[in-house]
This record gives sequence, C-alpha cells and structure tokens, in this order.
Amino acid sequence: MQPHALATGAAAGSTATGWVVGYIIGILVVLVVVALVVPILLLAKSIGDEAPKINDQLTKAVGNTAPLGALRTTIEHATIIIGGLQRGRARLGG
Repeated sequence: MQPHALATGAAAGSTATGWVVGYIIGILVVLVVVALVVPILLLAKSIGDEAPKINDQLTKAVGNTAPLGALRTTIEHATIIIGGLQRGRARLGG
C-alpha cells in the first residue's frame, strides 16, 4: 500500500519547518548572548584603560605616605618628652 501524497508532503513540510524554527531560535539565542556580553566587554576595556592611571596614582600614594612609617618613632619620642614634662611639673609642685 502506498502512502497518500498529501500525507507524505505534509510530513516533509513539517520537518523543514522544524529546522527553520530551530535555526531561528538558535540565532535568537546567539543574538541575546552577544547583546549581554558586548556591554561587559566594553566595561572591561574601559576599566583596563583606566588601570595604568590608577596604578600611577597608587605608586605616588606609596611615596607620599612613606614618612608615616617613621610615625612610631615620633610617637615614642613624644611619649618620652611628655614623661619628662610631667616629671618636671611634679618637681615644681604642679
């Protein structure tokens, strides 16, 4: 028995339609992914462009704050001076 001509044509047409729908969905998925990834890449490039400037400023900050390493010595000397002043005041009766 031979299948009916309309049934054979309908089956072939639905298979082609399925492929077309599948390709359209695939293309849409790729476009959505590209639309989400492109802004992230642009932001990353912007950050990368600013990184050398930030690094230069941080290097300058290290140089500007290096004297703070001697702050402990200053505090120790100030403590000794304050102790001497307190002893002097006590001897003077104050």
